[in-house]
Amino acid sequence: MESFDWTATIDINLQVLRAVGLWPKGLELYKRNLYTLYACSAAIVVLGGHNLSQIINMFHVYTDLEALTATIFITITNLLATVKMYFFVRNMGLIKRLLTTLNSQQFRPKNLHQVRLVQHSLRRWKVLYFLYCGIVYINVMMWSLNPILNGWVKDHGLPFQAWYPFDVQVSPNYELAYLYQLYCIWHTSVANINLDSNVIAFLMFTWCQCDILCDDLRSLDDGPSFGTRFIKCIKHHKAILRFAEDSSNFYNMIVLGQFATSTAALALTMFQLSLVETMSGEFFTHLSYIVGLTTQILLYCWFGNEVEIKSSKTLSAVYEAKWVGQPQSVTKNILIFGMRCQKPIKITAINLFTLSLETFIAILRSAWSYFALLTNVDNTE
Repeated sequence: MESFDWTATIDINLQVLRAVGLWPKGLELYKRNLYTLYACSAAIVVLGGHNLSQIINMFHVYTDLEALTATIFITITNLLATVKMYFFVRNMGLIKRLLTTLNSQQFRPKNLHQVRLVQHSLRRWKVLYFLYCGIVYINVMMWSLNPILNGWVKDHGLPFQAWYPFDVQVSPNYELAYLYQLYCIWHTSVANINLDSNVIAFLMFTWCQCDILCDDLRSLDDGPSFGTRFIKCIKHHKAILRFAEDSSNFYNMIVLGQFATSTAALALTMFQLSLVETMSGEFFTHLSYIVGLTTQILLYCWFGNEVEIKSSKTLSAVYEAKWVGQPQSVTKNILIFGMRCQKPIKITAINLFTLSLETFIAILRSAWSYFALLTNVDNTE
């Protein structure tokens, strides 16, 4: 299908990334222009200033477990977002080459049936993208309004505990610090959501290619062109493996950082939830943060799990083809290809752990264990 465009599916994702300074137009990389100046300024003001103010604050409250955890669990998320942005920008050229590869003839659906086959997955990504955005934006809105809803404004309380080289207890310093934190948290959250969604989109593209390959294999008939078409399927399979490997090269460290901090972030947030008054504004803010963080981890694990499931179906698709009666050279290729397909595509973070539902459950169990430990430590003080 010549008119099919994979990147059109994630166009909104790319446009938002461009708005926060993370996606130069077209196939370009960062150049000496106004957009690069904007991207650098945003990185210094948001990532540098906001993160530094929270890190310094940790040294001021390190003797108070409750105040320390209140700072750490937000700082972890912000620092992780910084790491994600760094690796995304570092691999910008690879990402744009992968998107170009997706629109090559080999990766496009070959008929209307295959278009319908992949459109279901593409629509699923869009629905989950907007759902994920909605969950996170609601949480960020609650963080933004916390000082107003909880009456902190009277005492010049800010949405996040941070240290500034000026007195925030007086006007207009307080108002400026408030607006600065709002800008930083919204900028960071929007960037974080769309970086996650971009990684998840590449997982979705991988399993869509597996669906197309399986359909091509099942449609192989017993005609004279069987051998030629089967060779094309083998080449497509190799291209999928190469695409999956190249994709993992850019999101390996992103996934590693996400999973390495998720357990601690969940545990610290649950601990904060246990300290605030039930049904208060802070309670719902922390609860929505837990929901957003859990959704984030689940999306990574679920999409990675789907890649493994879809790629494992390639083996059965080979034997659904009408290969009986083919020449020995063809059946030998089928046997070798079948043996290769016994090993499905597994998405890992530098081979430390696999993106799967089992990993998701393990993260939740670990987070609960750390939460119980923090609660015990707090009760003994």
